[in-house]
Amino acid sequence: MKTTTATTTTRSTGTGASDRPAPPPVLWKVYLAFLVPMIVSNILQALSGTVNNIYLGQMLGVGAMAAVSAFFPVLFFLIAFMIGLGSGAAILIGQAWGAKETGRVKAIAGTTLMVGLCAGIAVAIFGGALTEMMLRALGTPADILPGATAYARIMLLVTPGIFAFLLVTSMLRGVGDTTTPLITLLISTVVGLLLTPALIRGWAGLPAMGVASGAYAAVVSYLVALCWTAWYLLHKKHPLAPNAAFMKHLRIDRSIFKKILLVGLPTALSMITISVAEIAVLFLVNRYGSQATAAYGAVNQIVSYVQFPAISIAITASILGAQAIGSGRGHTLGKIARTGIMMNVMLTGSLVLLGYLFSRHIIGLFITDAAVVEMAQTLLHIMLWSSVILGMSMVLSGLMRASGTVFVPTAIAMFAIACIEIPVAWILSNHYGLNGIWAAYPVAFLAMLAMQTAYYRLVWRKKPIRRL
Repeated sequence: MKTTTATTTTRSTGTGASDRPAPPPVLWKVYLAFLVPMIVSNILQALSGTVNNIYLGQMLGVGAMAAVSAFFPVLFFLIAFMIGLGSGAAILIGQAWGAKETGRVKAIAGTTLMVGLCAGIAVAIFGGALTEMMLRALGTPADILPGATAYARIMLLVTPGIFAFLLVTSMLRGVGDTTTPLITLLISTVVGLLLTPALIRGWAGLPAMGVASGAYAAVVSYLVALCWTAWYLLHKKHPLAPNAAFMKHLRIDRSIFKKILLVGLPTALSMITISVAEIAVLFLVNRYGSQATAAYGAVNQIVSYVQFPAISIAITASILGAQAIGSGRGHTLGKIARTGIMMNVMLTGSLVLLGYLFSRHIIGLFITDAAVVEMAQTLLHIMLWSSVILGMSMVLSGLMRASGTVFVPTAIAMFAIACIEIPVAWILSNHYGLNGIWAAYPVAFLAMLAMQTAYYRLVWRKKPIRRL
């Protein structure tokens, strides 16, 4: 039998119990209500970067595309903490929202935003001063180093705005609002679409900025989108609107920050591990020259879109799980997991199939050199299918994190990336060259899914669920 208190929910594995609340009758519809705006939002969030790469590749050549690609793992490393912070905040906000504690929702959001701004300022100061040193340490090819440095320095200097952008959209989802982030990202994307080519060519009297055009366009697009979001939330009297009631919570509450770190720091460490792995992979790729670096960038762009449903489903599972725990419906967590895995297979699997069918045409959007297109297509074919495997693992880990169980799922992810992917990439690259590097991804993802599934079934499902 299930018992529920304000802080603890014990799951029952039985069926047909008359004294427990009935689970949502059509959970897949609840998923879709979250997923559709979230998937579109994630696509829009990446679309500005993708379009920038298309513009750069088509208008300035493969060297420009490679220059931007050389900085991607560094940027990902720097924002990894914000991704974890936003994840932890969204789970706590989801639990508070499920318990109808609006004041606590504001307090969590205020603390999160202040931490993000402080971290962004620190990155801007130190990262901006050390840009070229970082890129040289990565072994960035000399022919693309000046362009990569110009692009990277701008992105580093505006990290406070980037961090705020990421955190605001993440926290809005914690209260079940996926529409406002969608509109925010749509505005950002449209501004970037219009401004990037204008800066590349110097249209309408604007200066021609070359490789750095995408970075300048991103800065303006983030600023415009954030200003609109603040106005919109105030106009709609949203729970997270930046009004006087919210501003009094715009400070770092140590007790709240500790709980955010409890949930978010392991996620951040996991993301940092992934980013370090990408940096290690890029280091291996750079040994094969700037064409290989450009192919790496094109493959990453395509894979990121294929993985958006998987990421969105995992986030949805985490939010639905947090809200279920906050409202005392812990018995629905198993159904949330099963529905998430099923939807991942269908949605992510469909995109994987399309990626294989149209890979050459899609890669051609980024790269005009036939040899590089052929190289990128081969790499894509090696690892694209494993995105489905990664998505299944992410659903399980996301759901477990919603209950506050973060360390073991995170340790599993970090072990798979750091102790399996990187060594396998190194070993296989010595035997099979560039192709061997990409073969390490499916090996790591399969191992991760096996370990997450074992922990989920044998340990986590037998534990009581406690609200944070």
